[in-house]
Formats: sequence, C-alpha cells, structure tokens
Amino acid sequence: MSESVPLTILIADDTDSDRLILETIVKKEGHNVISVCDGEEAVAAFVEESPDMVLLDALMPKLDGFGAARKIKELAGEELVPIIFLTSLTDTESLVRCLDAGGDDFLSKPYNRVILKAKIKSFRRMREMHQEVQVQRDQISSHNDHLMQEQTIAKQVFDNIAHTGCLNADNVKYILSPLAVFNGDVIVAAVRPSGSMMVLLGDFTGHGLPAAIGAMPLASSFYGMVQKGFSMVDILREINQKLKQILPIGVFCCATMVDMSFSKRKIKIWNGGLPDCYLHRASSGEVEPIRSTHLPLGVLDNMSFKDDCLHIEMEEDDRLYMWSDGIIESRNAHGEMFGEERLMGLFKDSASSIPVFDRILTAVHEYSQGERDDDLSMIELSMADPAAVTNTNLEYEPQRYGGMLEWSLDLELKPSTFRMFDPLPLLLNILVEVPGLRSHSGTLYTILAELYSNALEHGVLGLDSEWKKTPEGFAKYYAERKTRVDQLQGGYVRFSLDHQVMGDGGALRIGVEDSGDGFQHRENINNTHKSEGYSGRGIPLISTLCDSLRYIGSGNRVEAVFRWDADD
Repeated sequence: MSESVPLTILIADDTDSDRLILETIVKKEGHNVISVCDGEEAVAAFVEESPDMVLLDALMPKLDGFGAARKIKELAGEELVPIIFLTSLTDTESLVRCLDAGGDDFLSKPYNRVILKAKIKSFRRMREMHQEVQVQRDQISSHNDHLMQEQTIAKQVFDNIAHTGCLNADNVKYILSPLAVFNGDVIVAAVRPSGSMMVLLGDFTGHGLPAAIGAMPLASSFYGMVQKGFSMVDILREINQKLKQILPIGVFCCATMVDMSFSKRKIKIWNGGLPDCYLHRASSGEVEPIRSTHLPLGVLDNMSFKDDCLHIEMEEDDRLYMWSDGIIESRNAHGEMFGEERLMGLFKDSASSIPVFDRILTAVHEYSQGERDDDLSMIELSMADPAAVTNTNLEYEPQRYGGMLEWSLDLELKPSTFRMFDPLPLLLNILVEVPGLRSHSGTLYTILAELYSNALEHGVLGLDSEWKKTPEGFAKYYAERKTRVDQLQGGYVRFSLDHQVMGDGGALRIGVEDSGDGFQHRENINNTHKSEGYSGRGIPLISTLCDSLRYIGSGNRVEAVFRWDADD
C-alpha cells in the first residue's frame, strides 16, 4: 500500500475533547476516521468497517480498552491490525497490561502530533510487510502443494514400474522408509530365468522429483533385462549408461547390486558408493565387510565404467546385509552419527534373541529418537535351499493375443562372437514375445543354456566333460575353455528356432548344430536326472524339460521340442 493511499483509522475514546483532537490530527494526515466513544462501539465498528489501524483509549465505560483489544485481535485473525493504546497511565504495570491485552504500542496524553504521525507511518510499513509475508507464505504453500502433487504422481508412475518383484520371497527382509513422498532410495528385485535372484539397492542424490528422474529408468531397465536373462554386468552397464545420459552433473546413484544363485550357493556383488555391506556367517557368527570399490552409477561413461564383481560362496542361512547411508549417518540429539562401530556391535551381541535385522532398526530409531534427515533403507538376503525359496516368480497376465505366433529363425555364431557375446538373452528376448511362452522363460533359458554349452564346449572346443568330476578338474576345465576360445580360428554354432501354434498352445522346435566332430551323448541321453557332481547332468536335465530330445549323427546336431499350453 502506497503512503499516498489513505488509511482507515478507528478512534475509540470516551472523552469528547481528546477524541476531537485525535480526529483532527489523523484527518490532517490524509486518513479516513471512524470515531466511537466506548469499547463495545469500537468492536462493532471494527466488524462493520474493517479499519486498518485502531487508536484505543485504555479506560472506557461498558467495555474498557483491554477487553476491546482482545476481541479485535481475535476478530482480525491472521490479519495484522495495529492497536495503539491511548492512555494517561504511566506506571510500568499498566503499560505492560496494554501490551498483554494485544496492544502493539501506546501513546501518552496529551497527544503529540509528530509522535502520532511517526507511529502511524511505522505501523503502516509493518502492516504492509505483514501482508507481503502472508502473500509469500500463500505462494510457498501453493507451490509446495503443487510440488507434492507432482511427487505423488511420480511416485504412482514409479510404483507401476518398480513393482515388488520378488521382495516378498521368504529369504528377503527389507525396509524402505522415505523422507519425502518420493524416496531417494530404491530397492528392486527380480528372479532371472536361470533361477538366480537379482537385487539392487540404490541411493540417489536428493529427494523428490530429482530422485524420480533417475529411479524410473533404473527400475525399467532392471526389470526388463532381468526378465530376459541378461547378466548382472550387462544390466549395470545399461543402467549406468542411461543415468549418465539423462542426469545432470552432480546427480548420481550410489548402488549395490547382488546376483544370488541358490543352486550354486554363491553371490556376485558390485558396490558403487554405498556403505560397506556385511556378510553374517550363520555357523561361526563372523561378520565379513564387503567394501565399496566402485564409483556410483551415472558418474562414468561406459568406456571408463568398472564392472568387476566379487564372487562369494555362502552357506545356507548365511545373511547379506545392505543399507543406504541413512542408517550409518543417523544422528542423535548432539549431532553424533550412529556409525559403523555401533552397527558392528549389534552383530556381536550374541546374547540378544532379537533378529539382527530388527535389532538394527530398533537401535537406529532409539539413537535418533525418531528424528532424521535422510531416507532409511536396509535389506537382508539369506541363502536358502532352492526348494525352500517360495514366492519368487514374477506374475504376468496371460497373453493369448498379439505378439509373434508362427515364425522361424536361424542364427549362426562365429569365433569372434564366442569371445564377446552371450546369445542367450537375445534368443530369450525373442521367445518371451510369444503369447504364453513368457511364463516358461526359466525352463527355456535352461534348455538353451545347456544346448549352447554342449555345442560350444564339447563340439567346437572339444573339451572333455570328465574333467569336471573333481574340483581341480573343474577349475582346469574353465581355464582351458578360455584359452581355446581366445585361440579359436574357425568353427560355428547354429541355432534354428521354429514355433507353431497348436490348439490353445504351441510347439517350439529348437535345433542346434556345431562344427565339431560330435561328443559322447549316447551314454547320457537315457540317464536319469541327477544333482550330484559337475558332469553328465545336462542331457538328462534337458530330457526331463522337453517333450522330445534327439541327437543326430555323431552328436554335433541336436533337436529339442518344447510344447506348451495356455492353461499351464
């Protein structure tokens, strides 16, 4: 409000002469005047006229200035309506009473025009600043509501992409406690067609929409590639490349990714920027830290990105713990961090009957007294027998229409491809586009993997499966495999896929041919499937999964038929 715009000022004084003097002074300053002679009239005039400022005598009949001031302040609500008490009282107690009743200042009788003029100007500026603050507050509130709405929409979109996957599996415990509507922390988990479980814990810089920008492509790439059988290294590189392309400088994702194989009782783990993971051994109670050795995702280009992983054996009931830095960096009332030392102490508390996962959450919550400034995320993965791990399969709606129906495909791989390319994700990606075959992706992956392994290792490379009967021979086998692949000058592996619709299902014919001299398949093709040892398991396993399995000639050509039904 400009100083040229007149104010409306309410004057309440039971003395006619004093009221007239004030009216004269205020009108000479160019303001509008409302004049009353007691407190009740003052309250009524305030309700009817909504004045900008009130000059209020302290001692009046019917309702004194103190009572009138309280009612006016109540009626004004959030609006700042300055009240200046008019008083002949000079003792400190009386003046304090004026302020306690809601007065903003007081003016002593007899009135001084200069002082009154200065007080009106001062409170005009104060009123204008208060109004500006209210406007800015409302704007901030509106912007915050808009931002929260955007975050809520982003959260809904992200939740549709980053479904729970296999986080409800029996061997998984996790907590994802966001600081904002959209969490800067991300946990995604899914099962590969081979049966191994992949889990990624990520911590994006920031919260809300900046985190959503990166979390959505991360989740989309993760679930799409895991479902199609891509390796952990391929998935990490794809996510890193996407985040590098879309995120601004300074925004990245600290992450830990694990590939847990229940059949081999091993994990592969990659840690880029998150706190050290802990591997808790069930038999000995020992805790093994797994250090972060890489930069976060989205920092380096793919040429500089390091994808080497740690390979660790785990026994049944061994547990792997991963967490975001919100756990370790939780602070108490004195600003001290929870820290790794306290965390390690929780693992060593053998006297406690509370599970370690719950023990950590309780300790962090009590330490910070429920106050925090970062997202809290933690996950526990336990190694279990494959048969004991349930609820790990992703559910898809049956697809009876659309996609590829009847088709055939021929693919030939040459020596340079053997060294650099895994054809299984490519082939599986094609197969899961067939309506109804998606739910059989695990079985198809196993069939393709065994047929390709036999064709390459025994056919093209001429490796002897008997080497794998001992641990020493097993190591020798794969060392020799690498050497022969690197030195290979000729040879091929050919895939022939043919799919036909049959009633409510179909038949997939898989042919594999290699350039080798064949191998001893006859002694294995009629064997029963076994789980012991390292050799002789592939052909019996394929026989149990396929409707038919036929080797042709010396064994360098094989044909498998897999039949499926829409109601399976």
